[in-house]
Amino acid sequence: MTLDAALADARLATLEFDDAREWLERAREKRPVEPFAAEVWVTDPAFGHVLLVKHRRRGWVPPGGKVEPGETPRAAAARELMEETGLRGELLPVPAAVSVRSYRADRSPTLGLSYTAVIGRDVPLGGESGQPPAWIDLDDTWESAFPEDRDRIRAHVHRLAAGHGVGAH
Repeated sequence: MTLDAALADARLATLEFDDAREWLERAREKRPVEPFAAEVWVTDPAFGHVLLVKHRRRGWVPPGGKVEPGETPRAAAARELMEETGLRGELLPVPAAVSVRSYRADRSPTLGLSYTAVIGRDVPLGGESGQPPAWIDLDDTWESAFPEDRDRIRAHVHRLAAGHGVGAH
């Protein structure tokens, strides 16, 4: 179930990085492919901010984490969003991106699926102790172990804004 869901969402993803679809096809032949990672690129309705979590080692990153056995990446993304920010949000139907990265130096690269949610900034934030969530202006530069995510997230949010007739700043 997890692999099938990951394959389906990887094929649907708006953006692809690191030849992720090809990597997944090659990895699928080797089995097992898991673990997968899932995260949520949360923006506000004005498309001017992104919700990030201050991870103790990775810096500012989107809420996300490991997909548990038997869980779909979409369900994992929604669960991680709730655990790390205290927010429940409807994930947009089409995944934002698919990528391949290593989250720790001692681990093999894994497939990551990024989903999108649009949530008002007036909703109170909660989350895990020691990993505070915060709304960051999309034009700001945030420190992250994955600096390429800044431009990826910005480009995706600008595309969403254009599709809604809103000019993201």
